[in-house]
Amino acid sequence: MATAGGAAAAAAPQAMDEKARRTRDLLASFYNTDPSAAAAAAAASSAARPSPTAASASPLDTINSASFDPDVYMNVLVQQSNLEALLQRHVKMAAEIKNLDTDLQMLVYENYNKFISATDTIKRMKTNIVGMEANMEQLLSKITSVQSRSDTVNTSLFDKRENIEKLHRTRNLLRKVQFIYDLPTRLNKCIKTEAYADAVRFFTGAKPIFEAYGDTSFHDCKKASEEAIDLVTQHLKTKLYSDSEPIESRAEAVVLLKQLNFPVDSLKSNLLEKLEDCLLNFQKEPTQASIGDISKTFRAYLIIFPDSEKRLIELAQALFSNRYETVRENLRKRIPSTYLLAMLRSLWEDATAIDEVIPEAALPAFSLETTRDIIRQHIATAFLHLQSEISDVLARTPSTSNGKLEESQLQTAMETSKVKVLQGCIDLLQEFHHLIDGNTELLVKLRDLVIDWVQEGFQDFFQKLDGHFHMLSGRSKSPSQEMESVQIDKVPTALVLMLAQLCVFIEQTAIPKVTEELASSFSGGGARSYEYGPPFVPGEICRLYRSSGEKFLHHYINMKTQKISKLLNKRFTTPVWIKHKEPREVNMFVDLLLLEFNGVVSEVKQVLPGLIRRHRHSDSTGSTTSSRSNPMREDMLNRSNTHRARSQFLENHLAKLFEQKMEIFTKVEYTQESVISAVLKLCLKSLQEFVRLQTFNRSGFQQIQLDMEFLKTSLKEFVDDEAAISFLLKEVNNAAHERCLDPIPLEPPILDKLISAKLAKIKEQSPNMQ
Repeated sequence: MATAGGAAAAAAPQAMDEKARRTRDLLASFYNTDPSAAAAAAAASSAARPSPTAASASPLDTINSASFDPDVYMNVLVQQSNLEALLQRHVKMAAEIKNLDTDLQMLVYENYNKFISATDTIKRMKTNIVGMEANMEQLLSKITSVQSRSDTVNTSLFDKRENIEKLHRTRNLLRKVQFIYDLPTRLNKCIKTEAYADAVRFFTGAKPIFEAYGDTSFHDCKKASEEAIDLVTQHLKTKLYSDSEPIESRAEAVVLLKQLNFPVDSLKSNLLEKLEDCLLNFQKEPTQASIGDISKTFRAYLIIFPDSEKRLIELAQALFSNRYETVRENLRKRIPSTYLLAMLRSLWEDATAIDEVIPEAALPAFSLETTRDIIRQHIATAFLHLQSEISDVLARTPSTSNGKLEESQLQTAMETSKVKVLQGCIDLLQEFHHLIDGNTELLVKLRDLVIDWVQEGFQDFFQKLDGHFHMLSGRSKSPSQEMESVQIDKVPTALVLMLAQLCVFIEQTAIPKVTEELASSFSGGGARSYEYGPPFVPGEICRLYRSSGEKFLHHYINMKTQKISKLLNKRFTTPVWIKHKEPREVNMFVDLLLLEFNGVVSEVKQVLPGLIRRHRHSDSTGSTTSSRSNPMREDMLNRSNTHRARSQFLENHLAKLFEQKMEIFTKVEYTQESVISAVLKLCLKSLQEFVRLQTFNRSGFQQIQLDMEFLKTSLKEFVDDEAAISFLLKEVNNAAHERCLDPIPLEPPILDKLISAKLAKIKEQSPNMQ
């Protein structure tokens, strides 16, 4: 039983396929009117069914074939199946029979309406065909009658038709002959009315007849017509060469000459030369012609001479190259950006108009590239002009005359220089803003580049201006620039001091202002490669000018110190100190020294700001102890007798060992006090060194003592750092004391008397001096 159940389960899919196959066979047999074909189809279907064994088909599988035997089928089924299998087979077969009956019923229902419709159609056809045969016979008889009558008419009119066609041909021929005879008159009328197109059309129409019969019947007409057409040719050539004629008329003249087989190519070179002259005149005086006329001219020449395109391209490129070169020449002089943009915009529009006629010339691309170079050159030129203007202002810097400057003269020059730098940069930014402030196609394409160029321009401008400052100061930043530097002896010291203060102004005021304006109006850019970094680096420029300002300030101090040191050197090398006479008054070199100090003070007070920090006694020494910390002791030393001179020398050396170290040379700041103190300290230090190189007798030592004591009183006007000045003056005295063979100082009453006499003399010479 289990074996039979497994076989039934395996046979379930085969049963479904068997059902579909029988349905197809049933439909085929239903619609097939040939029983033999249906049987063949059933046999073919049975043959295509897979066999259970490779040897032969089972009787159970032949139920749908033509050779089906019910008895054999039943015997085999009973032998191979048990009761349960037979019952299942019965149920399955009953279901299949029911399904087949249902399928047949559905097929009948679906096709019933079609059968009824086909029957109705056949009935209507039979009804409509009745009587049609009689109508067709009647129509055929009428068509035959019409055809016989048409043949009769054609036969009767045949001769007249032939005669009419012959007369028509004769009439056309006579018209042509009459046209030939009237052609000279027609041509002359056309010449009078300047209807040259009609004249050419008439002549080219008659030309085949003249070629065929011109030497016989129409000889006179041909000759007269050729004379008239020669006159037409002359008029057309005149119109072609006439500059007053519009380009359309000249183009029409060339077309007509071509129709007359005139060799117009021989005129091409002359016409192109005239076009070239016209373009040259347009470059010189653009107002005499418009670019629209030039565009029409190019278009007409392309129509007239199609093979002249290469030459026209060369002329167009040459035209715009020369016009852009004119713009470059204008850049050599300072021109406003608005004026430059007007020229460039006009050229761009003209190039676009010509490009519509000759796109092969690539004028917009050429114009864009050239405009880039011109705008970049314009920006660079503007910075060069600003640098030149700043240089001119600095070149007019007044120099010291007789040790003094006129009231506020240097201060005015300083303020002028500051205004020129700051206002010049602001004016340039406003000028350059026109280059990016617009929505025209040209400006939109170049906006990012212009922003980068402006930022790069300021970076380069400040760097070059710094180099120019160094050149003006007599210093060179590199050995390669040494030949360009001005001789240092010819450089005004006031100019160097102004350059130092101008560097501070640029670092603290000009560069922040420029950076702010660039951020607000020239942000964006980015057209340059990132590998080159940002175009404008304000921090780098500030560091550059901070360093340069310090160098200029020290350079100014060195220049002043060297000048004063030369005077001191001359004073101390000329006399023979070992034979010096007894001092009667303060030496003249002190007056010269004070005069030079007055010059320094005059320059510094007009250029540098007021006091920021006052150097006091405690500032320089860090303590109240100094060389002047015990004035009572110093006076006692000065009043000592001759027998104690040597012991005073020893005591001075011992005192120096226990004195606190004084800071003489501190950092120089951009203040009046700091610079004046630095110059004064360096000069006194130089004086000390010059004294050490000499050998003094008693009178020479006393002269030095008198001069230093007078300077101690006079130098109080210049600086507040009295401790440092007193210390340096004392060092000079000590140096003279060391180099003196008989170091006996002047008595204080004599010293005071000589100093008072000098002060009275100065007051008498300068009554206005306070």
